[in-house]
Amino acid sequence: MTDEVLYEVRGRVAWITLNRPEARNALNKAVRDGVQAGFEQFNADDTAAVAVLTGAGDKAFCAGADLKEMADTSLKIPPRDFIVHLGRTLKVDKPVIAAVNGVAYAGGFLLAQQVDLVVAADHARFGISEAKVGRGSPWAAPLPWLMPPRVAMEMLMTGDPISAQRAYELGLVNKVVPAENLVTETQELASTIAANAPLSVRAAKALVYASAEMGWTAALDTGDLIYEKVYLSDDAQEGPQAFKEKRKPVWRGR
Repeated sequence: MTDEVLYEVRGRVAWITLNRPEARNALNKAVRDGVQAGFEQFNADDTAAVAVLTGAGDKAFCAGADLKEMADTSLKIPPRDFIVHLGRTLKVDKPVIAAVNGVAYAGGFLLAQQVDLVVAADHARFGISEAKVGRGSPWAAPLPWLMPPRVAMEMLMTGDPISAQRAYELGLVNKVVPAENLVTETQELASTIAANAPLSVRAAKALVYASAEMGWTAALDTGDLIYEKVYLSDDAQEGPQAFKEKRKPVWRGR
């Protein structure tokens, strides 16, 4: 890890923090590399069941690419691995939450789009601003799956941001909270997930994304395959046994 991106485990929750508040956590090379390293560390970290991605400070989750760096390098088409894209350039089976502490624009919107759940501070804003600077957002292709297509079209064409409340109403955000409660509320959500059976949680994530690739019947058949490992696990026997014995289950992830 680098000073630009921090990694810390609290309980069973790994916090990956973009730590460049003086530049609104803009995505220069050090930050992009740090985010990649953070998720790789999370993948290998058996003590962490859930990851939270957030930004330092209270103004910006991430304002997007570092336009000064982009101008200096005369960047044209970004390579696929320009920035980590979960599920595309890096597979992360465990759940990831974004704690959006301010603006999430352009590449910052990408970071919030690619996670599994989003908790936003009430002053946060979400925008795909590329049309305003002559750049592109091919990474926004899944957006019509996350919100109504015509709203996605409007965001892409105008470049205008939407509020956290509007993002919540559209289903892009799971919860909007007062800024001072963002860390506590996100940690609570992550801890709730981390307390559940890990194989069941990972299967739930896999099922939702698999269903986006196929129709109703195929998704049901795929769900059977995804959950077979869960049903055959020791944890599947531990849950009912713990209920019977009136105790908390001890999950082993197998």
